[in-house]
Parts: sequence; structure tokens; C-alpha cells
Amino acid sequence: MKRPINRRDFAGYTGLSLLGASASGWLPDIAAQVDQSATKKHRNCILLWMSGGPSQMETFDPKEGHENGGPTKSIDTSVPGLRISENLPQTAQVMDHLAVIRSMSTKEGDHSRATYFMHTGYLPQGPIRYPTVGSFLSKELLDKDCDLPAFVSVNPFQAFSPAAYGPGFLGPAWSPLVVASRMTGDVAESQQVSFEVSNLKRSERVTPAQSDARLQLLTSLEHNFLKHRPGGPGRSHVQSYQQAIRMMESGAVDAFNLDGEDDILRDAYGRNPFGQGCLLARRLIETGVSFVEVNLSNADGAGGGAGWDTHQDNFEAVSSLCGVLDPAWATLIDDLQQRGLLDDTLVVWMGEFGRTPKINDNTGRDHWPKSWSAVLAGAGIKTGQAHGSTSDDGMEVTNDPMTVQNLMATVCKALNVDHEATNYSNVGRPIPLSDHGSEPAQPLLS
Repeated sequence: MKRPINRRDFAGYTGLSLLGASASGWLPDIAAQVDQSATKKHRNCILLWMSGGPSQMETFDPKEGHENGGPTKSIDTSVPGLRISENLPQTAQVMDHLAVIRSMSTKEGDHSRATYFMHTGYLPQGPIRYPTVGSFLSKELLDKDCDLPAFVSVNPFQAFSPAAYGPGFLGPAWSPLVVASRMTGDVAESQQVSFEVSNLKRSERVTPAQSDARLQLLTSLEHNFLKHRPGGPGRSHVQSYQQAIRMMESGAVDAFNLDGEDDILRDAYGRNPFGQGCLLARRLIETGVSFVEVNLSNADGAGGGAGWDTHQDNFEAVSSLCGVLDPAWATLIDDLQQRGLLDDTLVVWMGEFGRTPKINDNTGRDHWPKSWSAVLAGAGIKTGQAHGSTSDDGMEVTNDPMTVQNLMATVCKALNVDHEATNYSNVGRPIPLSDHGSEPAQPLLS
């Protein structure tokens, strides 16, 4: 077996070509490795987070004909033989770009712990503050030419687990830029969704010269402080301020202004915070942002509440939520595809768990981590398939169970990130991106 060829090998072999190295059999290997390195593109990720735990039965694993399935019908998709819920007709038409995981199986049925688990890949324990997925992946995927923060979170609902949305031991430099939507206009029919990053504009009472002088003073004070008190917290503080200043002085902030987008496209996404948040995610990815999380937690598409927590009136509630989700998600996939971005952008759809197959006395479904669904699309994913399956009653995973740790490893692999790469925690322990022993699900990877 031939060993990998490094740069020194390459220089040596090319220098010896006149002595017959070209006939030695090494050059084809060199060319193959150089070509592989050149084609390994930078990738990005969009997480569509469904706060509260969406029902798999009314989305991607319908059980039509079984009493557990309730009244929900299934429909054909663009993939022959692969059927999903009638609540997602537009998503069904882009199913060839999606891969459904029907065999998610976890053990956390509490909102707080499950939200933390699904966002970090680790359970909360001891003194270690684990970073959220957007923080540790944006650190690996960082585009240094981008003037915006590497991680942007749109309308997050943090009530269940604030720590699940933070940078943990990576420090504040890897915190998300949190962006909230707002409605403008006086009449409901004419209201528009907009996004604005607060505190980016210099006060009108401060001249450019005064602003520059203040920044120079701040830089001098920080330099002196770090000189005598070196360490991670101080460096993170400086990095955060430098990022903010860079953003203030850059035209990249125009990405948050959706006014220039075609009205037909904005309508297709949906004129609500989630739909316009998905459009914003596409614009941010185009600008070079590495990770964008967009939250959907109520039927108005905004970030408040936990609408997917359907203990009561599950069927009506999920139908309303899917009315917001379906056009936004399908349009996002089409938009990314048409712009040539989907091959390098991984789109992840998930919540903290699923819902009970059995319908409760309130026509609702309760918490269920044992057998539920998540969806991947885009970069590095073998799409147009359902991975894993559940029993006819939905109570059991019948093949290819997927753990949180293996999902994280799969996401890392799809993004060309080493899932075994480590960061050092706040207590000095090496922590891999995906927990020890986890492996990517190879059938999902292209």
C-alpha cells in the first residue's frame, strides 16, 4: 500500500523527473491527490430548527391506515415510492434533494436536556460548557474573507435551554450574531418582515474623527491589558470587538436588507418571519457566513413559543406550522439549487425529539425520543432516500438507528470536517466535535 504523498515528496519527485520518475508510477498518484485537494470545496450549513419537537407522523413518517396515524394522509414525492405527509406538498416536490432519517433514536424526552443534546451532541454534565453546533462548526468552516460573523442565529427560541445556543468553552468570539425579525407597516395586509442588526450605526452626535479616536484608545487599553493578563477571555473580548468594528465598516451588512429581492421570490418563501428568515439565510451564505440557524416555533413563523409541542390539537397545529414551513423550505432548496449553492450548503431540519405514536386524550401527541425523524439536504448528502425505518405502529426503529452522536459525525463528514477533531474545554479536557466512538452514517454520504 502506497503512503500518502506530502509536499516534500511532490517537490522531490518533480525535481527527479528527468531521471525517470515519470515512469515510476508515482505521478498518477500525485495528480490524483492534488486534484482531490483542489476539488474539496469550502462548505456551509443552514439549520432549520423546529422548537418543541415536531411530530414525525404528520411530517416525514406518516402511518396512514394505522390507528396511530390518525387522519393524516400520505402523498407521493419526486422520489418514486417515497411518501411523506400531505402537510408538505411543496417539500414533496423537492424530495430528490432531501434525505429523510426516519430512525432517530435518543433517550432525552425533556425539552431542556434534549435541546441541549441536539444542539451540542453532548448531554449537560459537570463543569464542562459544551459549544452549540453553530459555534463549533463555524469555527471549522470559517471564511476569513467574510466581514460578517461566521455564525448567525435568526429568531432563536432559547427558553428551553439558553446554554444550548451559546459558544460554551470556545468563548464569546464564537457566539452567534442573534438577529430578530420585526414587522413594519401600519396595516396588517401591508406589513413587511425586516431584519436589522442593532447598534451598527455610529451615533449622529459622534463624528468619524471622534469615533476613530475612541477606537484607537480602546485598542491601546486592550493591548496593555492583554500584555499583563494574557488568556482566552481577554483575547475573545478583543476578537469580538474587532469583528463588530469590521462589520460596522463593511458593506456586507446589506445582506440583512431584503428590499432588493424580487417580490415574487419573497412571496414564494412566505411573507412571515420564518420564510423571510430562510431567504436571509441564503443571502448570508452567499456573503460567506458559515452557519445560519433559523427557528420556527409558531404558526406565525416568528421565534416566540414552542408551537411544535403539540400535546393538544396536534393535527390542526402541525398543519398550521407546516403551512409556514413547507413553502419556505421548498423555496430555499430550489433557490440554493438554482444559484449553484446547494452542492456546498448542507441544510439540516430537526427538533429536539419527536411525538408519541399514540394519540392522547386531547387529540395531541406527547414527547417521544425513541423513534423520530430528521432531514438532511445538499452538500455531501446522498439524497432522494429514506434512511432507516420504523415499525407499522411507529413505536420502534426497525433498522439503521441513528444516535445524536452519529448524526453529528454525519453532519461533520458532509461538511468536510473531521468529526474527531478536538477543542480544549474550560477544564482543559480535549473534546471531539462528535463524541468518542461515533461514526458517520455512510449510506447518507455521497
